[in-house]
This record gives sequence, structure tokens and C-alpha cells, in this order.
Amino acid sequence: MARLSREDRQIALGRLQAGQSQSAIARHFHVSQGTISRLWVRFQATGSVADLPRAGRPRATTAAQDRFIRLRHLRNRFLSASSSVQALPGPHRLSDQTVQYRLHKAGLRARRPHRGAVLTRRHRQNRVQWGNQHLRWTVRNHWRHVWFSDESYFLLQRHDGRRRVYRRVNERYAPNCVDEAPIHGGGGVMVWGRSIPLEGAPWCTSKGA
Repeated sequence: MARLSREDRQIALGRLQAGQSQSAIARHFHVSQGTISRLWVRFQATGSVADLPRAGRPRATTAAQDRFIRLRHLRNRFLSASSSVQALPGPHRLSDQTVQYRLHKAGLRARRPHRGAVLTRRHRQNRVQWGNQHLRWTVRNHWRHVWFSDESYFLLQRHDGRRRVYRRVNERYAPNCVDEAPIHGGGGVMVWGRSIPLEGAPWCTSKGA
């Protein structure tokens, strides 16, 4: 049986008020007479043809608990949903899925974090200094004389990569969303390629920070 739209309900109500029979209106809209009858009763009781509010399933969390979950994961993006279940105040124990759903509603989804090297203040200063020194280098006069070689890493330890971070869209490289760790899980041999100048160009070496 078709369901009446809001416009059809208004038209049906107008026909009822004009004196047309419920059965004739029901045939016109291809619905049962009971549908038109309930529409008329609802209008007489509430003065509106809109659907009455439904109770639905009660929420498992309060607004304060939703705010607690959101702020907790914003302060520490690497917390798991199960840890928030344990820390959440209240008499009722929630499921991990409920916490994840609340985080999804707040725009936070579990992603694999970007793994970045541990950079000290000196490392960052050196990188900025190097970038400023080579800011005005051009391909024609400078970079064409430098040959770049990718470094090779040989791991001694492996990382399972199962850690997750709750972050918003476009927050992959946000400082509080980057999983800082020693290069390649801490422990390994790194072999650097040496830059080789072309004929007639001065030697140029580079360092990795």
C-alpha cells in the first residue's frame, strides 16, 4: 500500500473538509480507507497532518557521555574504543561498537597512522635551515648537477601495523595523529646512496636528518 506524502496529505485533508467521502479519497490516492480515517483523526487531535513522534530505541549514552568520549579521543588519538568503555562513567557498560559509532558521528574514524621518524628540536631546525639554503635553487643551474639515490633500509624488527588512530578527514599528518617511532620500528641497517655530480659540477653531498 502506498504511503501518502506530505503534499498528498494536505490535498486529502482539503477534500475531507470539502465534504468528499473517505472512500473516494482513498481510491484516488490508492490507499486504504483506514489511512484516510487515521489522517482525519490525527488532524482533529493535533491540528497537523505530520507523523506523530515515535519512541524508538532509547539511546545508550547521554549527551554528557558523548562529549566525554569525543574529548577523550581528541586529547589522545591513539586510545582504543575498549579503553573508553572502561573509563566511561555511568552504571551501564557500553559495547566497543557503541563508542566507535559515537566517534563516527563526531567525524573521528580509526585509520592506520602515518609512521614518522622521531624528530627532535634540532632535527626540525636543521631541516628548516637546509630548506631555506636551497630555496632559490633552480633545475637549470643547481639541481641538474645533483644525482639523487634512494636509500635502502634493512629491518631487524618488524611492526605488525595494527595500531589505529582516531582522526578526522585531512588529519593524516597532524602532529597528534602521527605515530612517532624509531625508524622502521627501532632497529635496522640503513644504507644511503651517495650523490654524484655530473661532469663539470662541484661535489654536492646531502645528509638525512
